Amino acid sequence: MIKDVTKKRLCVDALLSDWDNNLLNREQAELVQIEVPGRPEKPELLPHAQLKQRKLGSELGRAMLIHAIAHIEFNAINLALDAVYRFRELPDQYCADWLKVASEESYHFSLLEQRLHDLGYQYGDFPAHNGLWEMVLKTDHDVMIRMALVPRVLEARGLDVTPAMMKRLEKVGDSKTVKALEIILRDEIGHVAIGSYWFKQSCEQRGLNSEKTFRDLLNTYMGGMLRGPFHTEARLKAGFSQKEIDELVKLT
Repeated sequence: MIKDVTKKRLCVDALLSDWDNNLLNREQAELVQIEVPGRPEKPELLPHAQLKQRKLGSELGRAMLIHAIAHIEFNAINLALDAVYRFRELPDQYCADWLKVASEESYHFSLLEQRLHDLGYQYGDFPAHNGLWEMVLKTDHDVMIRMALVPRVLEARGLDVTPAMMKRLEKVGDSKTVKALEIILRDEIGHVAIGSYWFKQSCEQRGLNSEKTFRDLLNTYMGGMLRGPFHTEARLKAGFSQKEIDELVKLT
């Protein structure tokens, strides 16, 4: 279980390279639930409601925002790797897709880590929350539920909020962070699209209507927890139907 951030990024690169060169064997030991993934001792993890928010007009406020996004990107590395580890019965393309996601999330983290360093901070300097991994644990029994609720709900939230963050950062003159977020938003559309594809594949294999199944899973797992507004254009590119987006709006 690799806790060091730099070592984890290097291992992700090596893992993707080994996959591309047909050096990986997908036969593994018995699956176990990973209560705590490989992550550094810091940041301290707190309930979301206890996390402070700062205005972006201050350097500290910008650093805290960048740190929060960096924490999401670091968690997303573990999310992608767990998707490969846990649902190994799926086709090779599934494994290739999520290893690619892990590599891109690692790159995103590096962009934000550099911005933190530019401002005189580092990853772990501020508290964070554990919401993403908590949902991983709730969905580790079924790939269809995992694809519905992690990429298509939690990670897709980034598609909704990133454009507004970019505008706010532009107003305070932080063009370097805006450029990093432009890259992240572009790639995250692709990541959510991968989640959409494998969710729909799972529904099709089970003879389920994907739109109805998505709505039912939202009601079961996310009742009262969805927030808008939703970035319709980005979500359509990421594999959502207009009907699904309309349902999201109804559930907020």
